[in-house]
Amino acid sequence: MRILYPWLELESVLKIKDEIMKRIVFSVLFICGLLTSCTNEPQEKSIEKWKAEILKSERDFAAMAKEQGTSAAFLAFAAEDAVLKRNNALVIGKDAIHQRFENNAPDSGTLSWDPDFVDVSMAGDLGYTYGGYVYSSVDSSGQTVESKGVFHTVWKRQADGTWKFVWD
Repeated sequence: MRILYPWLELESVLKIKDEIMKRIVFSVLFICGLLTSCTNEPQEKSIEKWKAEILKSERDFAAMAKEQGTSAAFLAFAAEDAVLKRNNALVIGKDAIHQRFENNAPDSGTLSWDPDFVDVSMAGDLGYTYGGYVYSSVDSSGQTVESKGVFHTVWKRQADGTWKFVWD
């Protein structure tokens, strides 16, 4: 039969190749469909949610500083491993921050700030803010003196889901 119909063997081989090609094409199309159906929308919603959480933490931090004083606010919003950079020196850890505030004379000035920018990592575990601050105090002649500058805060999500600063 092979001699009379040699194309039958070739036809069988072609059918098998055709079936394999159909499966490959289907698999590629299926994978492409999966990839294009997955959008970044859930990730983008998470990022916006995290940014809003950080922004709220920063604003709550500023409000507490205004209402209860800077030392109370810094201690409430500092992570255990927080670092402050003050006068070209680092104050490392929440205990050291507490000691710094305790060892300095009570501050009669007020510190206010509001973030101009917030961003967060894709993993949602680190974020940062920056913006302007104003420190106001009354000098010995009774005049209000203002000092303005730029702040930068790095925030870290804690195990309980709250945001605490790790760098200020």
